[in-house]
Amino acid sequence: MSSVLQGFTKSLAMTFVSEIGDKTFFAAAILAMRYPRRLVLAGCLSALIVMTILSATLGWAAPNLISRKWTHHITTLLFFGFGLWSLWDGFKEGGGGSEELAEVEAELDADLKATGKTTKDSSKIEDENKKQKRPFLTQFFSPIFLKAFSINFFGEWGDKSQLATIGLAADENPLGVVLGGVVAQFLCTTAAVIGGKSLASQISERIVALSGGMLFIIFGIQSYLTSIEA
Repeated sequence: MSSVLQGFTKSLAMTFVSEIGDKTFFAAAILAMRYPRRLVLAGCLSALIVMTILSATLGWAAPNLISRKWTHHITTLLFFGFGLWSLWDGFKEGGGGSEELAEVEAELDADLKATGKTTKDSSKIEDENKKQKRPFLTQFFSPIFLKAFSINFFGEWGDKSQLATIGLAADENPLGVVLGGVVAQFLCTTAAVIGGKSLASQISERIVALSGGMLFIIFGIQSYLTSIEA
């Protein structure tokens, strides 16, 4: 039980600090300004939960491929590396998240222009044919849900938080890591969807990056001390 709780608290803190000012956070906030919030929230959360479970599963499987001693050392190095990376980003960043918010908004606008062009004067027969030929998934899920899901899922792939989750799950109880990650994702995404663009623009990337860096360093020290005691 204690191992689950430890994995939960570490994952909760790490994911929350990593995601609160991430691109997916800004994307959720902007999407919620343009589309129904419930669909955006459902799509974003589904993607992030799937990614968390997938990452934790990879971390859980890692000790079966590499010895637990080496996975522990790799995890320790990851924590220190991500900590220094975040601290460096924090010292370079300005005071707010307006620049990254504008960047994400521009990307979404470009995507909307590329995929949102429809012929308004097309006949009803043509519209019906389009419905029949539409992608398989859109027959079961809302296009808005799928858009929010895909943006967040592929936005998280290879991200620092995903790699950190894999490392954490290799070193801690995977169930606790999943539960902590899911709770943190729920809190961050809900805040982004409800708070919208106004909240996202107030996020201080410097404070978030510095806080995340310190947290990763603390986890790295703790992991290193554990390896010495073992």
